[in-house]
Amino acid sequence: MPRSPYGRVEDELAKAFVAFEKEYMGRGPKEAACHVIGDLVLVRLNGVLTPAEQHLAKSADGIDLVKKMRANLIEGAKELVYAVVEDVTRRRVMSMHTDLSTQTGERIFVFTLDAPPAADRP
Repeated sequence: MPRSPYGRVEDELAKAFVAFEKEYMGRGPKEAACHVIGDLVLVRLNGVLTPAEQHLAKSADGIDLVKKMRANLIEGAKELVYAVVEDVTRRRVMSMHTDLSTQTGERIFVFTLDAPPAADRP
C-alpha cells in the first residue's frame, strides 16, 4: 500500500497525542494512529482506559461516569488539543469531535481544519 502523502504529519500527530495523553491524562495509549483525509484529521488511540476505568465500565452507571469524566477532561483541555493539531498541521482547527469506547478502550478524535495540511515533500 502506498504511503500517505501526509506521512510525516500523521506520524508527528500520533506521537504528539501519545505525549499529550501521558502529560495531561497521566497515562498514554498503548497504540496511536493518525490519518489525514483532505481537511480532516482522524486520530485513533487504543488502550486508553485505566484499570479503574475498565472496572467502572462493567456497569451502565460506570460507563456513563467514565464517558462523562473523559469528555469533561478533553473539553477542559480543548485549547491544548487544538494547539497540538495546529502546531503539527500548520492549519487552524475549526472543530473537534471525539468519542470513547468503554468496550474496546479506544478513543477517536476527528478534527476539521480550515484547509488541508501541506503534503510531505519527497
